Amino acid sequence: MQYAQHVEVAVAVPVANLFTYGVGEGLSNGIEAGQLVEVPFGRGTRRGVVVETAVGPPPAGVQVKAVDRLVETDPVISQTLLQTLRWAADYYLAPPGEMIFTALPPSFRHPKKATGGRRVLTARLAGEIPDMELERLGRRAPLQARLVAELGDGQVIDVAELGRFGKGVRGALNALQAKGLVRLEKETRARRPAAPVLPLPPRIESLTAHQQRALDAIKAALAREEYAAFLLHGVTGSGKTEVYLRAIEKTLAQGRGAVLLVPEISLTPQLLARVNDRLGPGVAVLHSGLSSGERLDEWRRLNEGRAMVAVGARSAVFAPVRRPGLLIVDEEHDSSYKQSERLPYNGRDMAMVRARDEGAVVLMGTATPSVESYANAESGKSTLLNLPHRVHERPMPRVEIVDLKKDLPDPVERAHSLGRALAGALAETLDRKEQAILFLNRRGYSSFVLCKDCGQSVRCTNCSVALVHHSAVGQLKCHYCGLAIPVPETCPGCGSARMQHFGLGTEKCTEEVRRRFPGARVLRMDSDSTARSGALHEMMSSFAGGEADVMVGTQMVTKGHDLPGVTLVGVLLADLGLHLPDFRALERTFQLIMQVAGRAGRGDRPGRVIVQTFLPRHESIVLASKNDFVEFYRKELERRRALAYPPAGRLLLVRVSHPDAGVAGGLAAEIAGRIRSSERGKVSVLGPVESPLARLRGRYRFQLLVKAPTVEALLGAAVRVRPELRPPPRAKILFDVDPLDML
Repeated sequence: MQYAQHVEVAVAVPVANLFTYGVGEGLSNGIEAGQLVEVPFGRGTRRGVVVETAVGPPPAGVQVKAVDRLVETDPVISQTLLQTLRWAADYYLAPPGEMIFTALPPSFRHPKKATGGRRVLTARLAGEIPDMELERLGRRAPLQARLVAELGDGQVIDVAELGRFGKGVRGALNALQAKGLVRLEKETRARRPAAPVLPLPPRIESLTAHQQRALDAIKAALAREEYAAFLLHGVTGSGKTEVYLRAIEKTLAQGRGAVLLVPEISLTPQLLARVNDRLGPGVAVLHSGLSSGERLDEWRRLNEGRAMVAVGARSAVFAPVRRPGLLIVDEEHDSSYKQSERLPYNGRDMAMVRARDEGAVVLMGTATPSVESYANAESGKSTLLNLPHRVHERPMPRVEIVDLKKDLPDPVERAHSLGRALAGALAETLDRKEQAILFLNRRGYSSFVLCKDCGQSVRCTNCSVALVHHSAVGQLKCHYCGLAIPVPETCPGCGSARMQHFGLGTEKCTEEVRRRFPGARVLRMDSDSTARSGALHEMMSSFAGGEADVMVGTQMVTKGHDLPGVTLVGVLLADLGLHLPDFRALERTFQLIMQVAGRAGRGDRPGRVIVQTFLPRHESIVLASKNDFVEFYRKELERRRALAYPPAGRLLLVRVSHPDAGVAGGLAAEIAGRIRSSERGKVSVLGPVESPLARLRGRYRFQLLVKAPTVEALLGAAVRVRPELRPPPRAKILFDVDPLDML
């Protein structure tokens, strides 16, 4: 069949190419790039996004099928955003279809038509009701009279909401409708995520001199309506959020939209409450914690211009904000912005790319900049803005380092989470009716269960890790694949009954605080306790409202939260992450300590931080206790340059996995050999070796690290080698550009 037009379509499948389709007479008005279509694919149909259009039939000799239909009349992706997504697919060596569909609601992937909103029955007055009729209702049908009063002033109310008036509401409404007094109608209403209601800090009426200078620089860049990048380096409590909000207000006044990214949804409730309070209903939220219907409706609000500000996690960088003028990346250093599997893109870096493509301003804020971002500011790729002091001249918290080798000298005490110094400080804090945060970056009760006879720990059958004891559910769990088994009474290896629990986690710490301080109201914030929908919001509301005294948590508690009642922060095992086989281990430890320390003393009372560690003289811990980022940066940059690690060089991580270790190792060795032979002198290859996490979800993992002075050399090596590979069945190969996860 001859077609007057053909199109290239991106389908969400793990292949590196686009698919050609003809445009039949049924679509005589043509198709344009960015539209969502349904196309025949294999033995069924798939959704796809039109990437390119061309007049005339496909190239000679190419047999193509026709597009089935348009799913959405208007484009679902703008031309500029489509350009950004195609760039991302090329840069991150990702399948273009999967990359493009990252920008769309998950429901758009499915063959059934995705419709927005939910159907509800609404009630409204049919017109003005005479006083005589109102009197009659009041005497003879009091429920009908109450409903009429509720519907006064032209209100349209969901009938389900009127259930608070008790039984008989539906009958009373039917009677009112029969009298011609009320209209009952079916309407489509957007599914909105529940708006967080949290205590908000008082609005800052006048900015500090540093805040004003930073805002003036951002406003000047916004007025030019061209690309500009800023790194806002402000100590914790310095008022970065106020700068964000005023910059957004300026952007909206220019008729442009804004995107505000947070690294993970644990930060969303409090920040979203502040944004809603300042900016009203024109804010949409996008993150994985929403239902598919809520995400679709929030996406439509943005796409149709009913909302001009998007707040969300990593993928919200692709939100369909109209004419984006400002992209803000809060806590820009956070590794949660980088997706490690399948589509390994970095939301922070994509914010810079999208701002460049849109002629917008990108503003990255943090108290602990990543080494790469600070180096970019020093080299002039972005402009550094400093907020060196807290608002209202509040002092930074006093930080004390406690040597656990001396603080817990008795072997019996080693099982405790709290050393003597921290326990004493917590007692004083509770006596003063103040709040405390205890940070331990390990969830569960105990880290592993060991047999005292054969020395083996109970390990996951799918992953090369020990199972973690979770006492709340009486199970041993794998934190990678989710395997859960009852706690064994005897050793699975030798049958011995001499099983002992070692290590600690947030559950054990919470139990200890409750045991040692019986009157304390204690909350635990980790991915286990916040798994239920709404649990995170409830917990934050409770703690912010003063209904709890102590919050024990993982890194979810370290960043972004503004809790004026917190005067004590305890870091239970500060050196926990220093021993990981990752060149960023020192940087992450430094960042975590500084971030969680910054939760203390943000109100009117001074803060105190106690850092427990077995390595009290370690550089990362000492410099974090002094709040000395610049000195840490200088030393870390020197180490990175010596080893040609970012920002002194660029990295490509190639990870191979397969159910058979020999197959995985052989394929990794083949890839390493091909890169070495084809790119001799242009790149260096380390490995392959077993990944630190050598087995995950039943698959053996090997990896190699490719280093080069420029990213172009890395991408060139991957582009030349990948087409030559013929991986065996069930093998997976991940090319991760600019990797953050080295495990």
